[in-house]
Amino acid sequence: MKISGVDIRPGNILEYEKGIWKVAKIQHTQPGKGGAYMQVEMKNLQDGRKTNVRFRSADTIERVRLDTKPFQFLYAEGDDLVFMDNDTYEQITLPGDLLGDARPFLQDGMQVNLELWDEKPISVELPSQIEATIVEADAVVKGQTASSSYKPAILDNGVRIMVPPHIGSGTRIIVDVYEQAYVGKAS
Repeated sequence: MKISGVDIRPGNILEYEKGIWKVAKIQHTQPGKGGAYMQVEMKNLQDGRKTNVRFRSADTIERVRLDTKPFQFLYAEGDDLVFMDNDTYEQITLPGDLLGDARPFLQDGMQVNLELWDEKPISVELPSQIEATIVEADAVVKGQTASSSYKPAILDNGVRIMVPPHIGSGTRIIVDVYEQAYVGKAS
């Protein structure tokens, strides 16, 4: 399916220069002279290269539709991850770097979606939000009572995020996996 250069969004999978690329970031720019363009940061899903490309509104690019299939994460084996197909119970091993920054949020038994292109897995999609426990939180600085003030905290998976001042160690919270940000307290 062809799309215009200005219709590109983060998370889109594009076919560009005979490769499959995932859009990481976009920035729409309207210079004083000339036409508007979309500055797109992409990562190659086959070899991990990154690139920045400008697409004008007149440019068209092929958007790739991937097949998604539910899998269950079983365990890590060195740098590799082992997943099980929920339908056939067949196990597959994938490299851990396929997850990128979301890797620490992968939990045993977690249900994930594998995105397949030509029957080959090229990316792993975790749930957008997970529950985690805070193991260490800085003390509140006296006088910082503004609602917009946040403090650093470390989760049970080792990831450092910013949380509101009233959140302390041992608290279960909900975290946005891809933004690595506090969403709310877990019930």
